[in-house]
Amino acid sequence: MKSQIIVALDMSFSDAIDTANKLDPRNCKIKIGSQLFSSEGPKVIEEFTKLGFEIFLDLKFHDIPNTVSRSIKELKDLKIWMINIHASGGSEMLKSAVEAISEFKSRPILLGVTVLTSLNNLLLKEVGIKFDINSQVLNLAQLSKANGLDGVVCSPNELVLLRRKLGDDFVLVTPGVRSEKGVKEDDQKRTATFKEALQRGADFVVIGREITRNKNPMEALGAVLKEMEYIN
Repeated sequence: MKSQIIVALDMSFSDAIDTANKLDPRNCKIKIGSQLFSSEGPKVIEEFTKLGFEIFLDLKFHDIPNTVSRSIKELKDLKIWMINIHASGGSEMLKSAVEAISEFKSRPILLGVTVLTSLNNLLLKEVGIKFDINSQVLNLAQLSKANGLDGVVCSPNELVLLRRKLGDDFVLVTPGVRSEKGVKEDDQKRTATFKEALQRGADFVVIGREITRNKNPMEALGAVLKEMEYIN
């Protein structure tokens, strides 16, 4: 069974390369977010591809449909395993992204970002959304599926709902997870343990600081793998 772990390298390029060299691409995938991509550009994808990692490009595209389409097409010659866009961009934007990834040599998994894990119901209302988080996440997930996306990014709290409503073939990727003894203090508000996320139906879990801040990232990854194997 392939690893369900995606390690988030939200750090400088030098630190990210150092961390990646201490990890085994057979045991995890890599997430490249806006910090790392902004520092070095598309070459970071090439560098981590050379190391053997499957790459989740986490840029959360959100713009007018034409801009999103052209931005994604600029990446078509790179080896990207998974990419995401904000589902709240609407149907036309979602369709433009689906069309754009069809031009890739190897089509990446396309995910819609539902509601960021840093938000709760109070903060959602602050930006003018009247629905509660569960309703908003479900709405955006259904919109994503209807427009041809492969899955969504959601918090562990919405997994059971989405799996029940959208089926087993819809990919659910979950940040905000940690071991029972893992990092507790960060800016994510809707979180869970690996055990909870996997039991609720996550296909992949995104883990950052618990692995990357450890002096021995491979040892930390090994501990996570043992916990997940026990769960499975």
